[in-house]
Amino acid sequence: MCFSAGASFTAGVLLTFTGTETLRKVHKPSQIGFASIPIFFGFQQFAEGVLWLVIAKPQFAGLQAVMTTIFLIMAQIVWPILVPLSVLLMERHKIRKRILIFLLAVGAVVALYSAYSLIFFHTHAEVSFLHIAYISDYEDPFRLIAMALYLIATLAPFFVSSIKNTHILGIIIGASFIISAVFFYTYLISVWCFFAAVVSFIVFYTIRDEHKKMRLKTQVS
Repeated sequence: MCFSAGASFTAGVLLTFTGTETLRKVHKPSQIGFASIPIFFGFQQFAEGVLWLVIAKPQFAGLQAVMTTIFLIMAQIVWPILVPLSVLLMERHKIRKRILIFLLAVGAVVALYSAYSLIFFHTHAEVSFLHIAYISDYEDPFRLIAMALYLIATLAPFFVSSIKNTHILGIIIGASFIISAVFFYTYLISVWCFFAAVVSFIVFYTIRDEHKKMRLKTQVS
């Protein structure tokens, strides 16, 4: 997280526990990706927690680079693909599935663009005003377009989905982005990922409700 190693590790532990409990509620293989979201966020928070511990120590420069890369891969490459894909796999309505396929394609484009930046340009993390800022040498000419496409890929699927509670997840994550952009723009990646990680606890309730619905259908039939 953007405030301290302790906060990142605490979030990582809670998210991992929540993700494990969520996976236990899964009753169909198509739900595994969505149910795994808290665990992925937990892993990301652990990576930034380690980064907090080594970021000011030159002797751990190699580990700093690894943790920075892991965090950015999760934030910029994994999420724009995982979110639309996980929602798509759970969707049952044909028209909604087609829209989600399009959003997955958008996410894939964003992920490839981010991968290009990470591979060919140097990115490092530094602490500034008690936050972690991720700074790249790449002078991104399409920054605003890439950000808009990223938001479309990571937020729109929650509103397209017919699954209960996903729109709530989209609203809260969207609101957290606005707050992060307004008050923590320089540290947007770190701060928004933390907020998004916290609200991913809603994933547990979404899968739990689907599990209850399936049990009721089984009992009725």
